[in-house]
Amino acid sequence: MDSALLYALRDQAGVPSHPVIFLILGVLTFALHIAAVQMMLGASALTLWGALSRNEWRRRLAQSMLQVAKVMVSVAIVVGVAPLLFVQVIYDPFWYTANLLSAWWVIGFIGILLVAYTLMYVFFWRNEQLASRKTSCPGSMVLSLVLMLVVGFIMHVLSQQMLFPEQWLEWYAPGGQLDTSGTGIHAFDPWRFAFFISLSAPVTGALLLAYQRYLRPRSEFDRAYLDWVGVFGYRMINIGGVVSLLIGLVWMLRLPDSHTAFTATPWPYLVVATLLAFVAFANAMRSRIDSAWAYSVLGVGTVALIIVATAREALRWGVIHGVHGYNALDYKINMDWYSTLTFFITFAVLGGSVLAYYLTVAWRSGQSNGQYVASATVDRMGSIAIGILVLWIAHYFVLGFYWWAL
Repeated sequence: MDSALLYALRDQAGVPSHPVIFLILGVLTFALHIAAVQMMLGASALTLWGALSRNEWRRRLAQSMLQVAKVMVSVAIVVGVAPLLFVQVIYDPFWYTANLLSAWWVIGFIGILLVAYTLMYVFFWRNEQLASRKTSCPGSMVLSLVLMLVVGFIMHVLSQQMLFPEQWLEWYAPGGQLDTSGTGIHAFDPWRFAFFISLSAPVTGALLLAYQRYLRPRSEFDRAYLDWVGVFGYRMINIGGVVSLLIGLVWMLRLPDSHTAFTATPWPYLVVATLLAFVAFANAMRSRIDSAWAYSVLGVGTVALIIVATAREALRWGVIHGVHGYNALDYKINMDWYSTLTFFITFAVLGGSVLAYYLTVAWRSGQSNGQYVASATVDRMGSIAIGILVLWIAHYFVLGFYWWAL
C-alpha cells in the first residue's frame, strides 16, 4: 500500500507528546498486561486440574489458584487499557482499519469477556470450599477458560490484521463486492498466538515459587504441601519453557515473506537467550526455594517478558516502517504538558500510594498467623491513599468546570 495513503489516514490533530514516549510505554504496559493474562490462564488451568482431581494437595492448590485467576482478570483488564490506547495513538491508521474490518468481533469482545468473567465467579460461588468438598458445576470454569482464550484470539486477530495493509482492500471488497458486515476474521497466526499462550506455563511456574514462599510463615500450610508446590512450579518452568521456545521457533520459521527480515535482526535470538536465562536462573535458585530468593524468579520472569514485548514491537515496527514506509516517530506533535504531567503524576503519586498500601496489607496479612490486624502505620497509609484519590477526583471536576466556564 502507498505510504502516502497511510499518512493521510493519520489524526491531523497530532499527538500530545513525543511518539517515543507512547512507544516505550506501550511496550512496558503490554508486558505487564500479558503477564497478568498468562497468570490468569495458568491459574485457571490449575484450578480445573485440581478441581477435577481427588488429590488433596491439587484441590488445595486449585482453591488458591481460583483466587489468583479472579484477581488477574481484573489486573489484565485495567492494565490492558494502557497498551491499547498507546497503539491507537501512534498506529491509528492500522489499528482502526483492523477494527473496522472485524467490527462485529470488536464489539462482541466486551460481551464475551463479561460472560467469561461471570462464569468464573459462578464456579467460585459454587465451590467456595473447593479444597474440602466435591466440585460443583465444573463446566462453568471450562467455558470461562475457553471464552477467555476467544477474547485473546480476537485481540490477536486485530494485531495481525493491522500488519497487512496491502490486503485491506481485498478483505473489504472481495472480488469487487463490498463487505461491510464486520464479521470477518482475515488474518491470524496460530503459532504466534500459541507462543504467547504457552508462556503462561513458565510464568505461572514462577508465580507458584513466589506463592509457596509467601505462605511458609503461615502455620496452617504444612511444609510438605509447599515443597510439592515448589517442585511442581519448577516442572512448569522447565517443561513450559522448552515448549514455548519450540513453538516460538516454528512461528519464526513460518513468518510471511514480508515479515522474514525480522529473523535477520538480533531480536529473535535475544528472546531465546532471555528465556533460557530465565529458566537457568530459576533452577539456580532451587536450593533457595524457601528463602526470599524465590521471589526473584518472578522478577527475572518479568524482565524476560519485557524483552519478549520489545521484540514483538520490533517485529511490528519492522513491518509497518520497514515494509510499508510508515514512521510513527514523525507524527506531528502538539505538546500538551498538562496531560503528559497529569499522566505521570497520577501514575507515580496516586498509583504508587494505592499500590504501596495494597502490597503492604497483602504482605503483612500473608505473613501473619490468624486474623491480620493492620497497624496504625498501615492504617495511615490507607488514609493517605484515599486522600490523594479524593484530591485527584476533585481536581478533575474543578478543571472540568473551569474549562466549561470559559
